[in-house]
Amino acid sequence: MSLTKPHLPLSPLLLGAFLVSCQGLHPATRNNPAEVRPLDSSFRSQEEADDLDGMDPDGRIPKVELPADLPNPERWRYKPAARIQEGNVFERLFATSFITPLIFFSSEVGTGAGFAVTDIDFRNKRRQEFANSTFTYTTEGQQQYTLLWRRWLDHLDLAEGGIIQEERSFVQAFAGYRKTLTSRFYGLGADSQEDDETSYTDEVTALEAELDQAFPTAGSDWVAGAGVRLEHRNLSNGFVSGAGNTADVFPGLYQQGDDLDSLWLSTHIRHDTRDSQTNPYRGTMLQAWGRGTPWMTGGLAGITYGLRGSAIIPLPDLLHSGGDSFEENPPTDRLALGFSVEDTGGDLPFWALPTLGGSERLRGYIAGRFVDRSLWFAAAEYRLVVIPRGFAINERIRMERIGLALFYELGSVAGDLSELGSSRVLTSYGLGARFNLERAATFRADFGFAPDSTNLAITFGLSF
Repeated sequence: MSLTKPHLPLSPLLLGAFLVSCQGLHPATRNNPAEVRPLDSSFRSQEEADDLDGMDPDGRIPKVELPADLPNPERWRYKPAARIQEGNVFERLFATSFITPLIFFSSEVGTGAGFAVTDIDFRNKRRQEFANSTFTYTTEGQQQYTLLWRRWLDHLDLAEGGIIQEERSFVQAFAGYRKTLTSRFYGLGADSQEDDETSYTDEVTALEAELDQAFPTAGSDWVAGAGVRLEHRNLSNGFVSGAGNTADVFPGLYQQGDDLDSLWLSTHIRHDTRDSQTNPYRGTMLQAWGRGTPWMTGGLAGITYGLRGSAIIPLPDLLHSGGDSFEENPPTDRLALGFSVEDTGGDLPFWALPTLGGSERLRGYIAGRFVDRSLWFAAAEYRLVVIPRGFAINERIRMERIGLALFYELGSVAGDLSELGSSRVLTSYGLGARFNLERAATFRADFGFAPDSTNLAITFGLSF
């Protein structure tokens, strides 16, 4: 529905999954949880020692001693020297930088090509900075050009050669242009039907900046954030075959949402006890947030706001023997529970309203399938580890972990918060695969089912 930043990281996971499918892979030895062992450095050549600096041959990462004055030490993530490479983006190719060719075909958008460049150690700052860029174009004129940069604010070098990093505090900037020929709109409300499908071309140009900060100290339970976004949006006829034009079927909503310049401001505050922001194994989170436009051409102004939360509960290991207390990132099965409630105030175009469907909420439906001014959503996901030690792809790259996820979701949309209790309840369930190059780098493929729909979502990062 809007030009958004890609999940972190983008192309390294896609490339890693591709490499895994193309090479002969051999599972590594599982770790015995009763055996507390230090870094296994025996019988290594000097070259092997450099490639495995801070890691065991099977991918296990032993914990290291942290500075005595470090605030909230359990919240800091350790990255060994083996995962920090020197050199420019080409010298670090397939280690901490990735160039992914993109070639695709669709009868609706034509033949497309492009590439994505991801550098998880941008400017050689020992993994304190990240950058991603994507460039694609199709023969029918669909196109996307995006740039994303992020810098983590709490980052320390260790004498052993690795680094530690706290994920909660960061600053980032985003710039992008996207022209999507096949955006879909089915009307407002939870009772919209598949036969109501219409299509429009959505053209978006955006600049955005965001800051998140833990307080009162690094890694604290409280996190506040704020962001600003400048956006220009044009709509035109869509390219989905067999679907009506949104401009013809919903002329009032279409005209209200076309040719708009806008300024968006956002803020949030949350209480967060999770042990990780990107791939938590335990803890809870409750966040209040708001995003609104005080200025938009055409005289529109409004805000969306809400609450979201999650609880992550570790479970007994099912298909593996687990890790040990001296391991930085032990394989962990868990149950994840999540919810969100959203409402709208003022006047906003249809493409800025709360939605269900896509890769994060009601994954059995296409993105933006249900739209209205208010929504509620709840989900449960059983995340289990299948291959706890992953595979070595080459001497410098390994797939750290592979898992599965079973999920069930339900929710609804309505014209007002008070109407949600009587609106149609929508459900979705499915199965997904999880591929981790490292804990913070999750590539997932979710196949979702709904009573009248199926959907495949391939993306980056967890849904909640």
